[in-house]
Amino acid sequence: MKNPRSLVLIVAATAAFAQQKVQWDSKFNIPVAPTGLAHRPLPDHPVMYDTAEGQNIRVVVVTKALEYPTSAAFLPDGSMLVTTRTGQLRLIHNPSGSAMLDPKPVAGAPVSVWGGQSGDPGAVHGYMDVALDPKFAENHFVYVTYTKPLDGEKKTTAVARGRWDKGALADTKDIFVLPEASTSRIAFGSDGKLYLSTTGKDPQDANTLGGKVLRLSADGSVPSDNPFVGQAGHRAEVYTLGHRSALGLALNPLTGEMWQNENGPNGGDEINILKPGRNYGWPLVSYGRTYQGPWQVSPPGHVGFEPPVVIWVPAIAVSGMTFYTGDKFPKWKGDVFVGSLRTGEIPGTGHLERILFNDKWEELRREALLRDLRQRIRDVRQGPDGLLYALTDEKEGAVLRIEPGQ
Repeated sequence: MKNPRSLVLIVAATAAFAQQKVQWDSKFNIPVAPTGLAHRPLPDHPVMYDTAEGQNIRVVVVTKALEYPTSAAFLPDGSMLVTTRTGQLRLIHNPSGSAMLDPKPVAGAPVSVWGGQSGDPGAVHGYMDVALDPKFAENHFVYVTYTKPLDGEKKTTAVARGRWDKGALADTKDIFVLPEASTSRIAFGSDGKLYLSTTGKDPQDANTLGGKVLRLSADGSVPSDNPFVGQAGHRAEVYTLGHRSALGLALNPLTGEMWQNENGPNGGDEINILKPGRNYGWPLVSYGRTYQGPWQVSPPGHVGFEPPVVIWVPAIAVSGMTFYTGDKFPKWKGDVFVGSLRTGEIPGTGHLERILFNDKWEELRREALLRDLRQRIRDVRQGPDGLLYALTDEKEGAVLRIEPGQ
C-alpha cells in the first residue's frame, strides 16, 4: 500500500502544475484571445530593417487617417484608391512621395453596411476589395465588392462597377449579387475575367455559391467556358470549390494562373493555385485544428483533393497577397508577399510574410517582416513605382510604404 502522505504530495503537485483555465467565448465556442500585445501605435518616424536576403528596407507611414483599410488599387497617374470596412472609397494622391489623403470619400460609390470590431468573430466588413478593369484606359471602370444592405437588417454581398470620372464614380451599379453575405475578394485574371471568392455554407455543394471562387465576365455574366456550364446540379458561376475563408486573390504574372489564399481554423492557412473545376477540400480535409483543440480532420491532409502549395501551422490569418515583379527590390523579384492578421490566435502578432519559390513554384523559404510593428496587415500591393504598400487593419488604419533602405 502506498504511503498516504505520498498520495497527498502527488495530488498537490498535480494541482500545482495543472493546465490553466482558459476564458471561453460561449457565443462562438472559441477561446477568448489575449490582448497584451495588441493595439500598439505605429511610430511617427520611418523604420529601418535588415532582411534575410541582405536587402535593407525603410518603412514609411503614408497616412494614419484611415479607419480599417481593407484593399487598394493604383490609378494610371500613380494615385491610390483604398477601400475601408466602414464603407468608404478613399483617394491618396502621390503615395510614393509627399502623399495627401483626399479629405472626402470618393463620391458615387455604393452604400454599404458594416458592424462589429474588425477581427472579431462575426464582424461585418463594408467594402472588402477594389480592382480596376484590365481595359481601364478605355472604359475607366472601377469594381468594388461590398456588403450590401437589404430590407430591414438583412444584407448580402455584391460587386458594383462604376466609371471613374474626375475623382468620382459615375453610373455605379451592381453587376453581381450573391444570395447571402460573404467575405469576398476580387481580381482580374490573364483571361480578362473577374474572379470572386466567397465564404458561406456548403462549400462542397457545387450547386451553391458559398465557399467557392466564382469566375465572371467583366459585366457580371457567366462565361461560356466556365467548368460547370451546362452541368445539372452545378452553378455555372463556380470555378473552384471547397474553400473556407479566402482573403487573398492574386494573378501570377509569370504563369497566368490565379492564386488564392484562405484562412484555416486554428492552423491550416494555405495558398492554392486555382484550376478550373477542382475541389480544394474544405471542410472534409484540412491541416488545421478546430478552435477547441482537436484536428479539423484526422488524419489531416488533402488526399483526393487539390493540395495547397503553402501551408501555415499555426495559422497566421493570411490576408492580401501580391507577386513582386519590380526592380526596386531585386533580391525579392518573383517572391510572393502575404499579409498576416495575427499569428497563433494571438492579437498583436500580425506581420508581412515573404515566400521564395523555385522555378517549379515549390516553396524554398519564407521570411516574416514588420513583426515588431504589431499591426494587422490586411493587404499588400505593388505600386507602379516598384515599391510595396501594406495596409493595416486597425482603427487608426495606415498605409505603409516599403522602400529600399538608404
